[in-house]
Amino acid sequence: MNKNDYIIRLEKPGDYRAVEYLIRESFWNVYRPGCSEHYVIHVLRGDPAFIPELDFVMEKDGRLIGQNMFMNTVIQTDGSLELAVLTMGPICITPDLKRKGYGKQLLDYSLEKAAQLGFGAVLFEGNIGFYGKSGFDYARNFGIRYHDLPEGADDSFFLCRELIPGYLDGVTGVYQTPQGYYVDEAAVEEFDKAFPPKEKLRLPGQIF
Repeated sequence: MNKNDYIIRLEKPGDYRAVEYLIRESFWNVYRPGCSEHYVIHVLRGDPAFIPELDFVMEKDGRLIGQNMFMNTVIQTDGSLELAVLTMGPICITPDLKRKGYGKQLLDYSLEKAAQLGFGAVLFEGNIGFYGKSGFDYARNFGIRYHDLPEGADDSFFLCRELIPGYLDGVTGVYQTPQGYYVDEAAVEEFDKAFPPKEKLRLPGQIF
């Protein structure tokens, strides 16, 4: 990967369908048979918590190869307050360019932009093996719990990174996933009919 062979810019309305197609290709049969992430972003763009200033695409040779976006959400603190934070995703790189460094470049760029806009922390669900390289740690180490997760359950998927050092000092509480991420399965199926048919497969490692 050459740092001069790509650009990262804000998503434009004319990109929407191409980005949804990109996301569909990237997530298909990864976490479940088929995927819903392409419909999720379609819905989130119209959500009040969506942040257009942090909605990025990555281009290489005039082709869209990656995307990332952020949403406003909160931590319900144990002191009965709401602390503003971000969540992130879907984030993806086109399948043929995965594991070549593009994903980390896109991630680091978008985190830097979020920090420049004054946001304090990002919490989301991901793999520490990848996201740890960009400064993420287990959210439990910040005193933050995942909503609806039973005590003692595996929370290794739940990650956090401070964008403002010390932003979460002294904070304990429960992270709230924005409601826009919860989509209706029938609506996903209907939306997917507008895309080329793909076979849904049950594969090892899927979590849903």
